Amino acid sequence: MLADGFGREVSGVRVSLTDRCNFDCVYCHNEGLGDTRGPMDPQDDEMSADDVVRFLEVVEEFGVEKVKFTGGEPMLRDDLEEIVRRTPDSMETSLTTNGTFLPGRAEGLTEAGLERVNVSQDALDPEAFAAITKSGAYDRVMEGVEAALAAGLDPVKLNMVVFEHTAGYVERMVEHVAGNPGLRLQLIEYMPELTGHPEWNIDISRVHDWLAGVADRVETREMHDRKRYWVSGGATSAASGASSDSSDGGMVEIVDPVENPTFCANCHRVRVTHEGYLKGCLNRNDDLRSMGEMSRREIRETFRETVANRVPFYGEYMVRDGDGDWEMNEEYVGA
Repeated sequence: MLADGFGREVSGVRVSLTDRCNFDCVYCHNEGLGDTRGPMDPQDDEMSADDVVRFLEVVEEFGVEKVKFTGGEPMLRDDLEEIVRRTPDSMETSLTTNGTFLPGRAEGLTEAGLERVNVSQDALDPEAFAAITKSGAYDRVMEGVEAALAAGLDPVKLNMVVFEHTAGYVERMVEHVAGNPGLRLQLIEYMPELTGHPEWNIDISRVHDWLAGVADRVETREMHDRKRYWVSGGATSAASGASSDSSDGGMVEIVDPVENPTFCANCHRVRVTHEGYLKGCLNRNDDLRSMGEMSRREIRETFRETVANRVPFYGEYMVRDGDGDWEMNEEYVGA
């Protein structure tokens, strides 16, 4: 397994299959590339299924254990089932989707080898959901979650970005997950450095504190030193006996990378853009490396270079100045 100069082994990859999306979420950062979404028709610049599989077969040689397919909306790819089917058997295969296409396809994806799915679900309120996603697909997303569960993709993890527009719905979402076995909740810190609108930001530590007060127990996940909160019965009532078995509901996790050196120091993923560029850090676009025509030799070389040049964003690429504010490390200026 390859490791960067900071000892961080790369055990997983995130592969964007398209920048197309049938939603227009107000917080979208498109895997750190910015709002580059184009026409809804398939584009010539998207990696082919052969391109994706060739890349995965090469990085399997380096011990990569997990792949997550993302977008845009990856289920806009008609060949998604083929890509999942051809993914190396040694890799855990997961998908992040808005869920609208899971009805009718979840079972086929499971049969193809998909093991886990994350579904974006920012509010349990159709009007709020429509305002955030610029879509009227609330009912379809709920059907998609049910389709994923029926297809055996449990636990289904719901992704909820926490910012000014959604903070008021966190408690209800926690109660929803606690009362529905087979669901998990991932609360994702809003990233104004990628999406703009810093006025939408909220203090994520307040969410941590609230969850700590209502949780039956709290675990620390080794990856990213991330907290897991186990809540049973509802967000405002505690009960004993919560279990980490995947058949039990009530697990809530916070993803809080903003200004978090610990998070960055535990990052073990490399990203691939829909155009076939390797990307060592979500927050950076000055480290993009093209895999060219994607010969296996080129992929090996480019992957090695990408891993070797990875640095933790906070705590290395960005460092504290004398006043405690974040500034770019001079070592990387013009690099």
